[in-house]
Amino acid sequence: MNIGILGGTFDPIHVGHLVVAEEARVGLGLSEVLFVPAGQPWLKVDHTITAAIHRVEMVRLAITNNPYFKLCTLEVERSGPSYSIDTITALQSQLGIQSFFFILGSDSLAGFHLWKEPAKLLPMCQLVVVPRLDLNLPDLKFLESRIPGLVHSVIELNAPIIEVSSSKIRQRVAQGLSIRYLVPEMVEKYIVEQKLYC
Repeated sequence: MNIGILGGTFDPIHVGHLVVAEEARVGLGLSEVLFVPAGQPWLKVDHTITAAIHRVEMVRLAITNNPYFKLCTLEVERSGPSYSIDTITALQSQLGIQSFFFILGSDSLAGFHLWKEPAKLLPMCQLVVVPRLDLNLPDLKFLESRIPGLVHSVIELNAPIIEVSSSKIRQRVAQGLSIRYLVPEMVEKYIVEQKLYC
């Protein structure tokens, strides 16, 4: 099976995440897309993030109507920092030999050489790069010089660029502004009920 993996803090999950996942599923012929909320993101150790129980529940609510989208709680169940190499290794143990497609933004690809064991991660999955507004694809020659073989592992996804971010959604909630249509309706309701981001 071809399995997509979309990781992130999802604080909160929003329509941009869902559009990217669906574009990858259809465009790459994926059997399913796993949404993997980060437990303790190593790149955000200095940031306060919402408790995992809330972020996991928001993902569950957001994807409940799409049978091709699945929630994967590996990272929130594991103690310590969340590293992609550990997640892919665990998924291989659980699911056996599959074709994994790791979905990430072009900004994340630019720093891929700083990830934990990036050279080991490359043979385990294809990197599906999603365009971001005002950000071109990173210098692949530079990344290739740091991680040989990377160029052959990168797939550019031609997806709509939706200018919405979790940080802007949190700001809007804190300011008492509407987030309708930026997040799924059930996620919006959950944020209100749990008084998140106020």
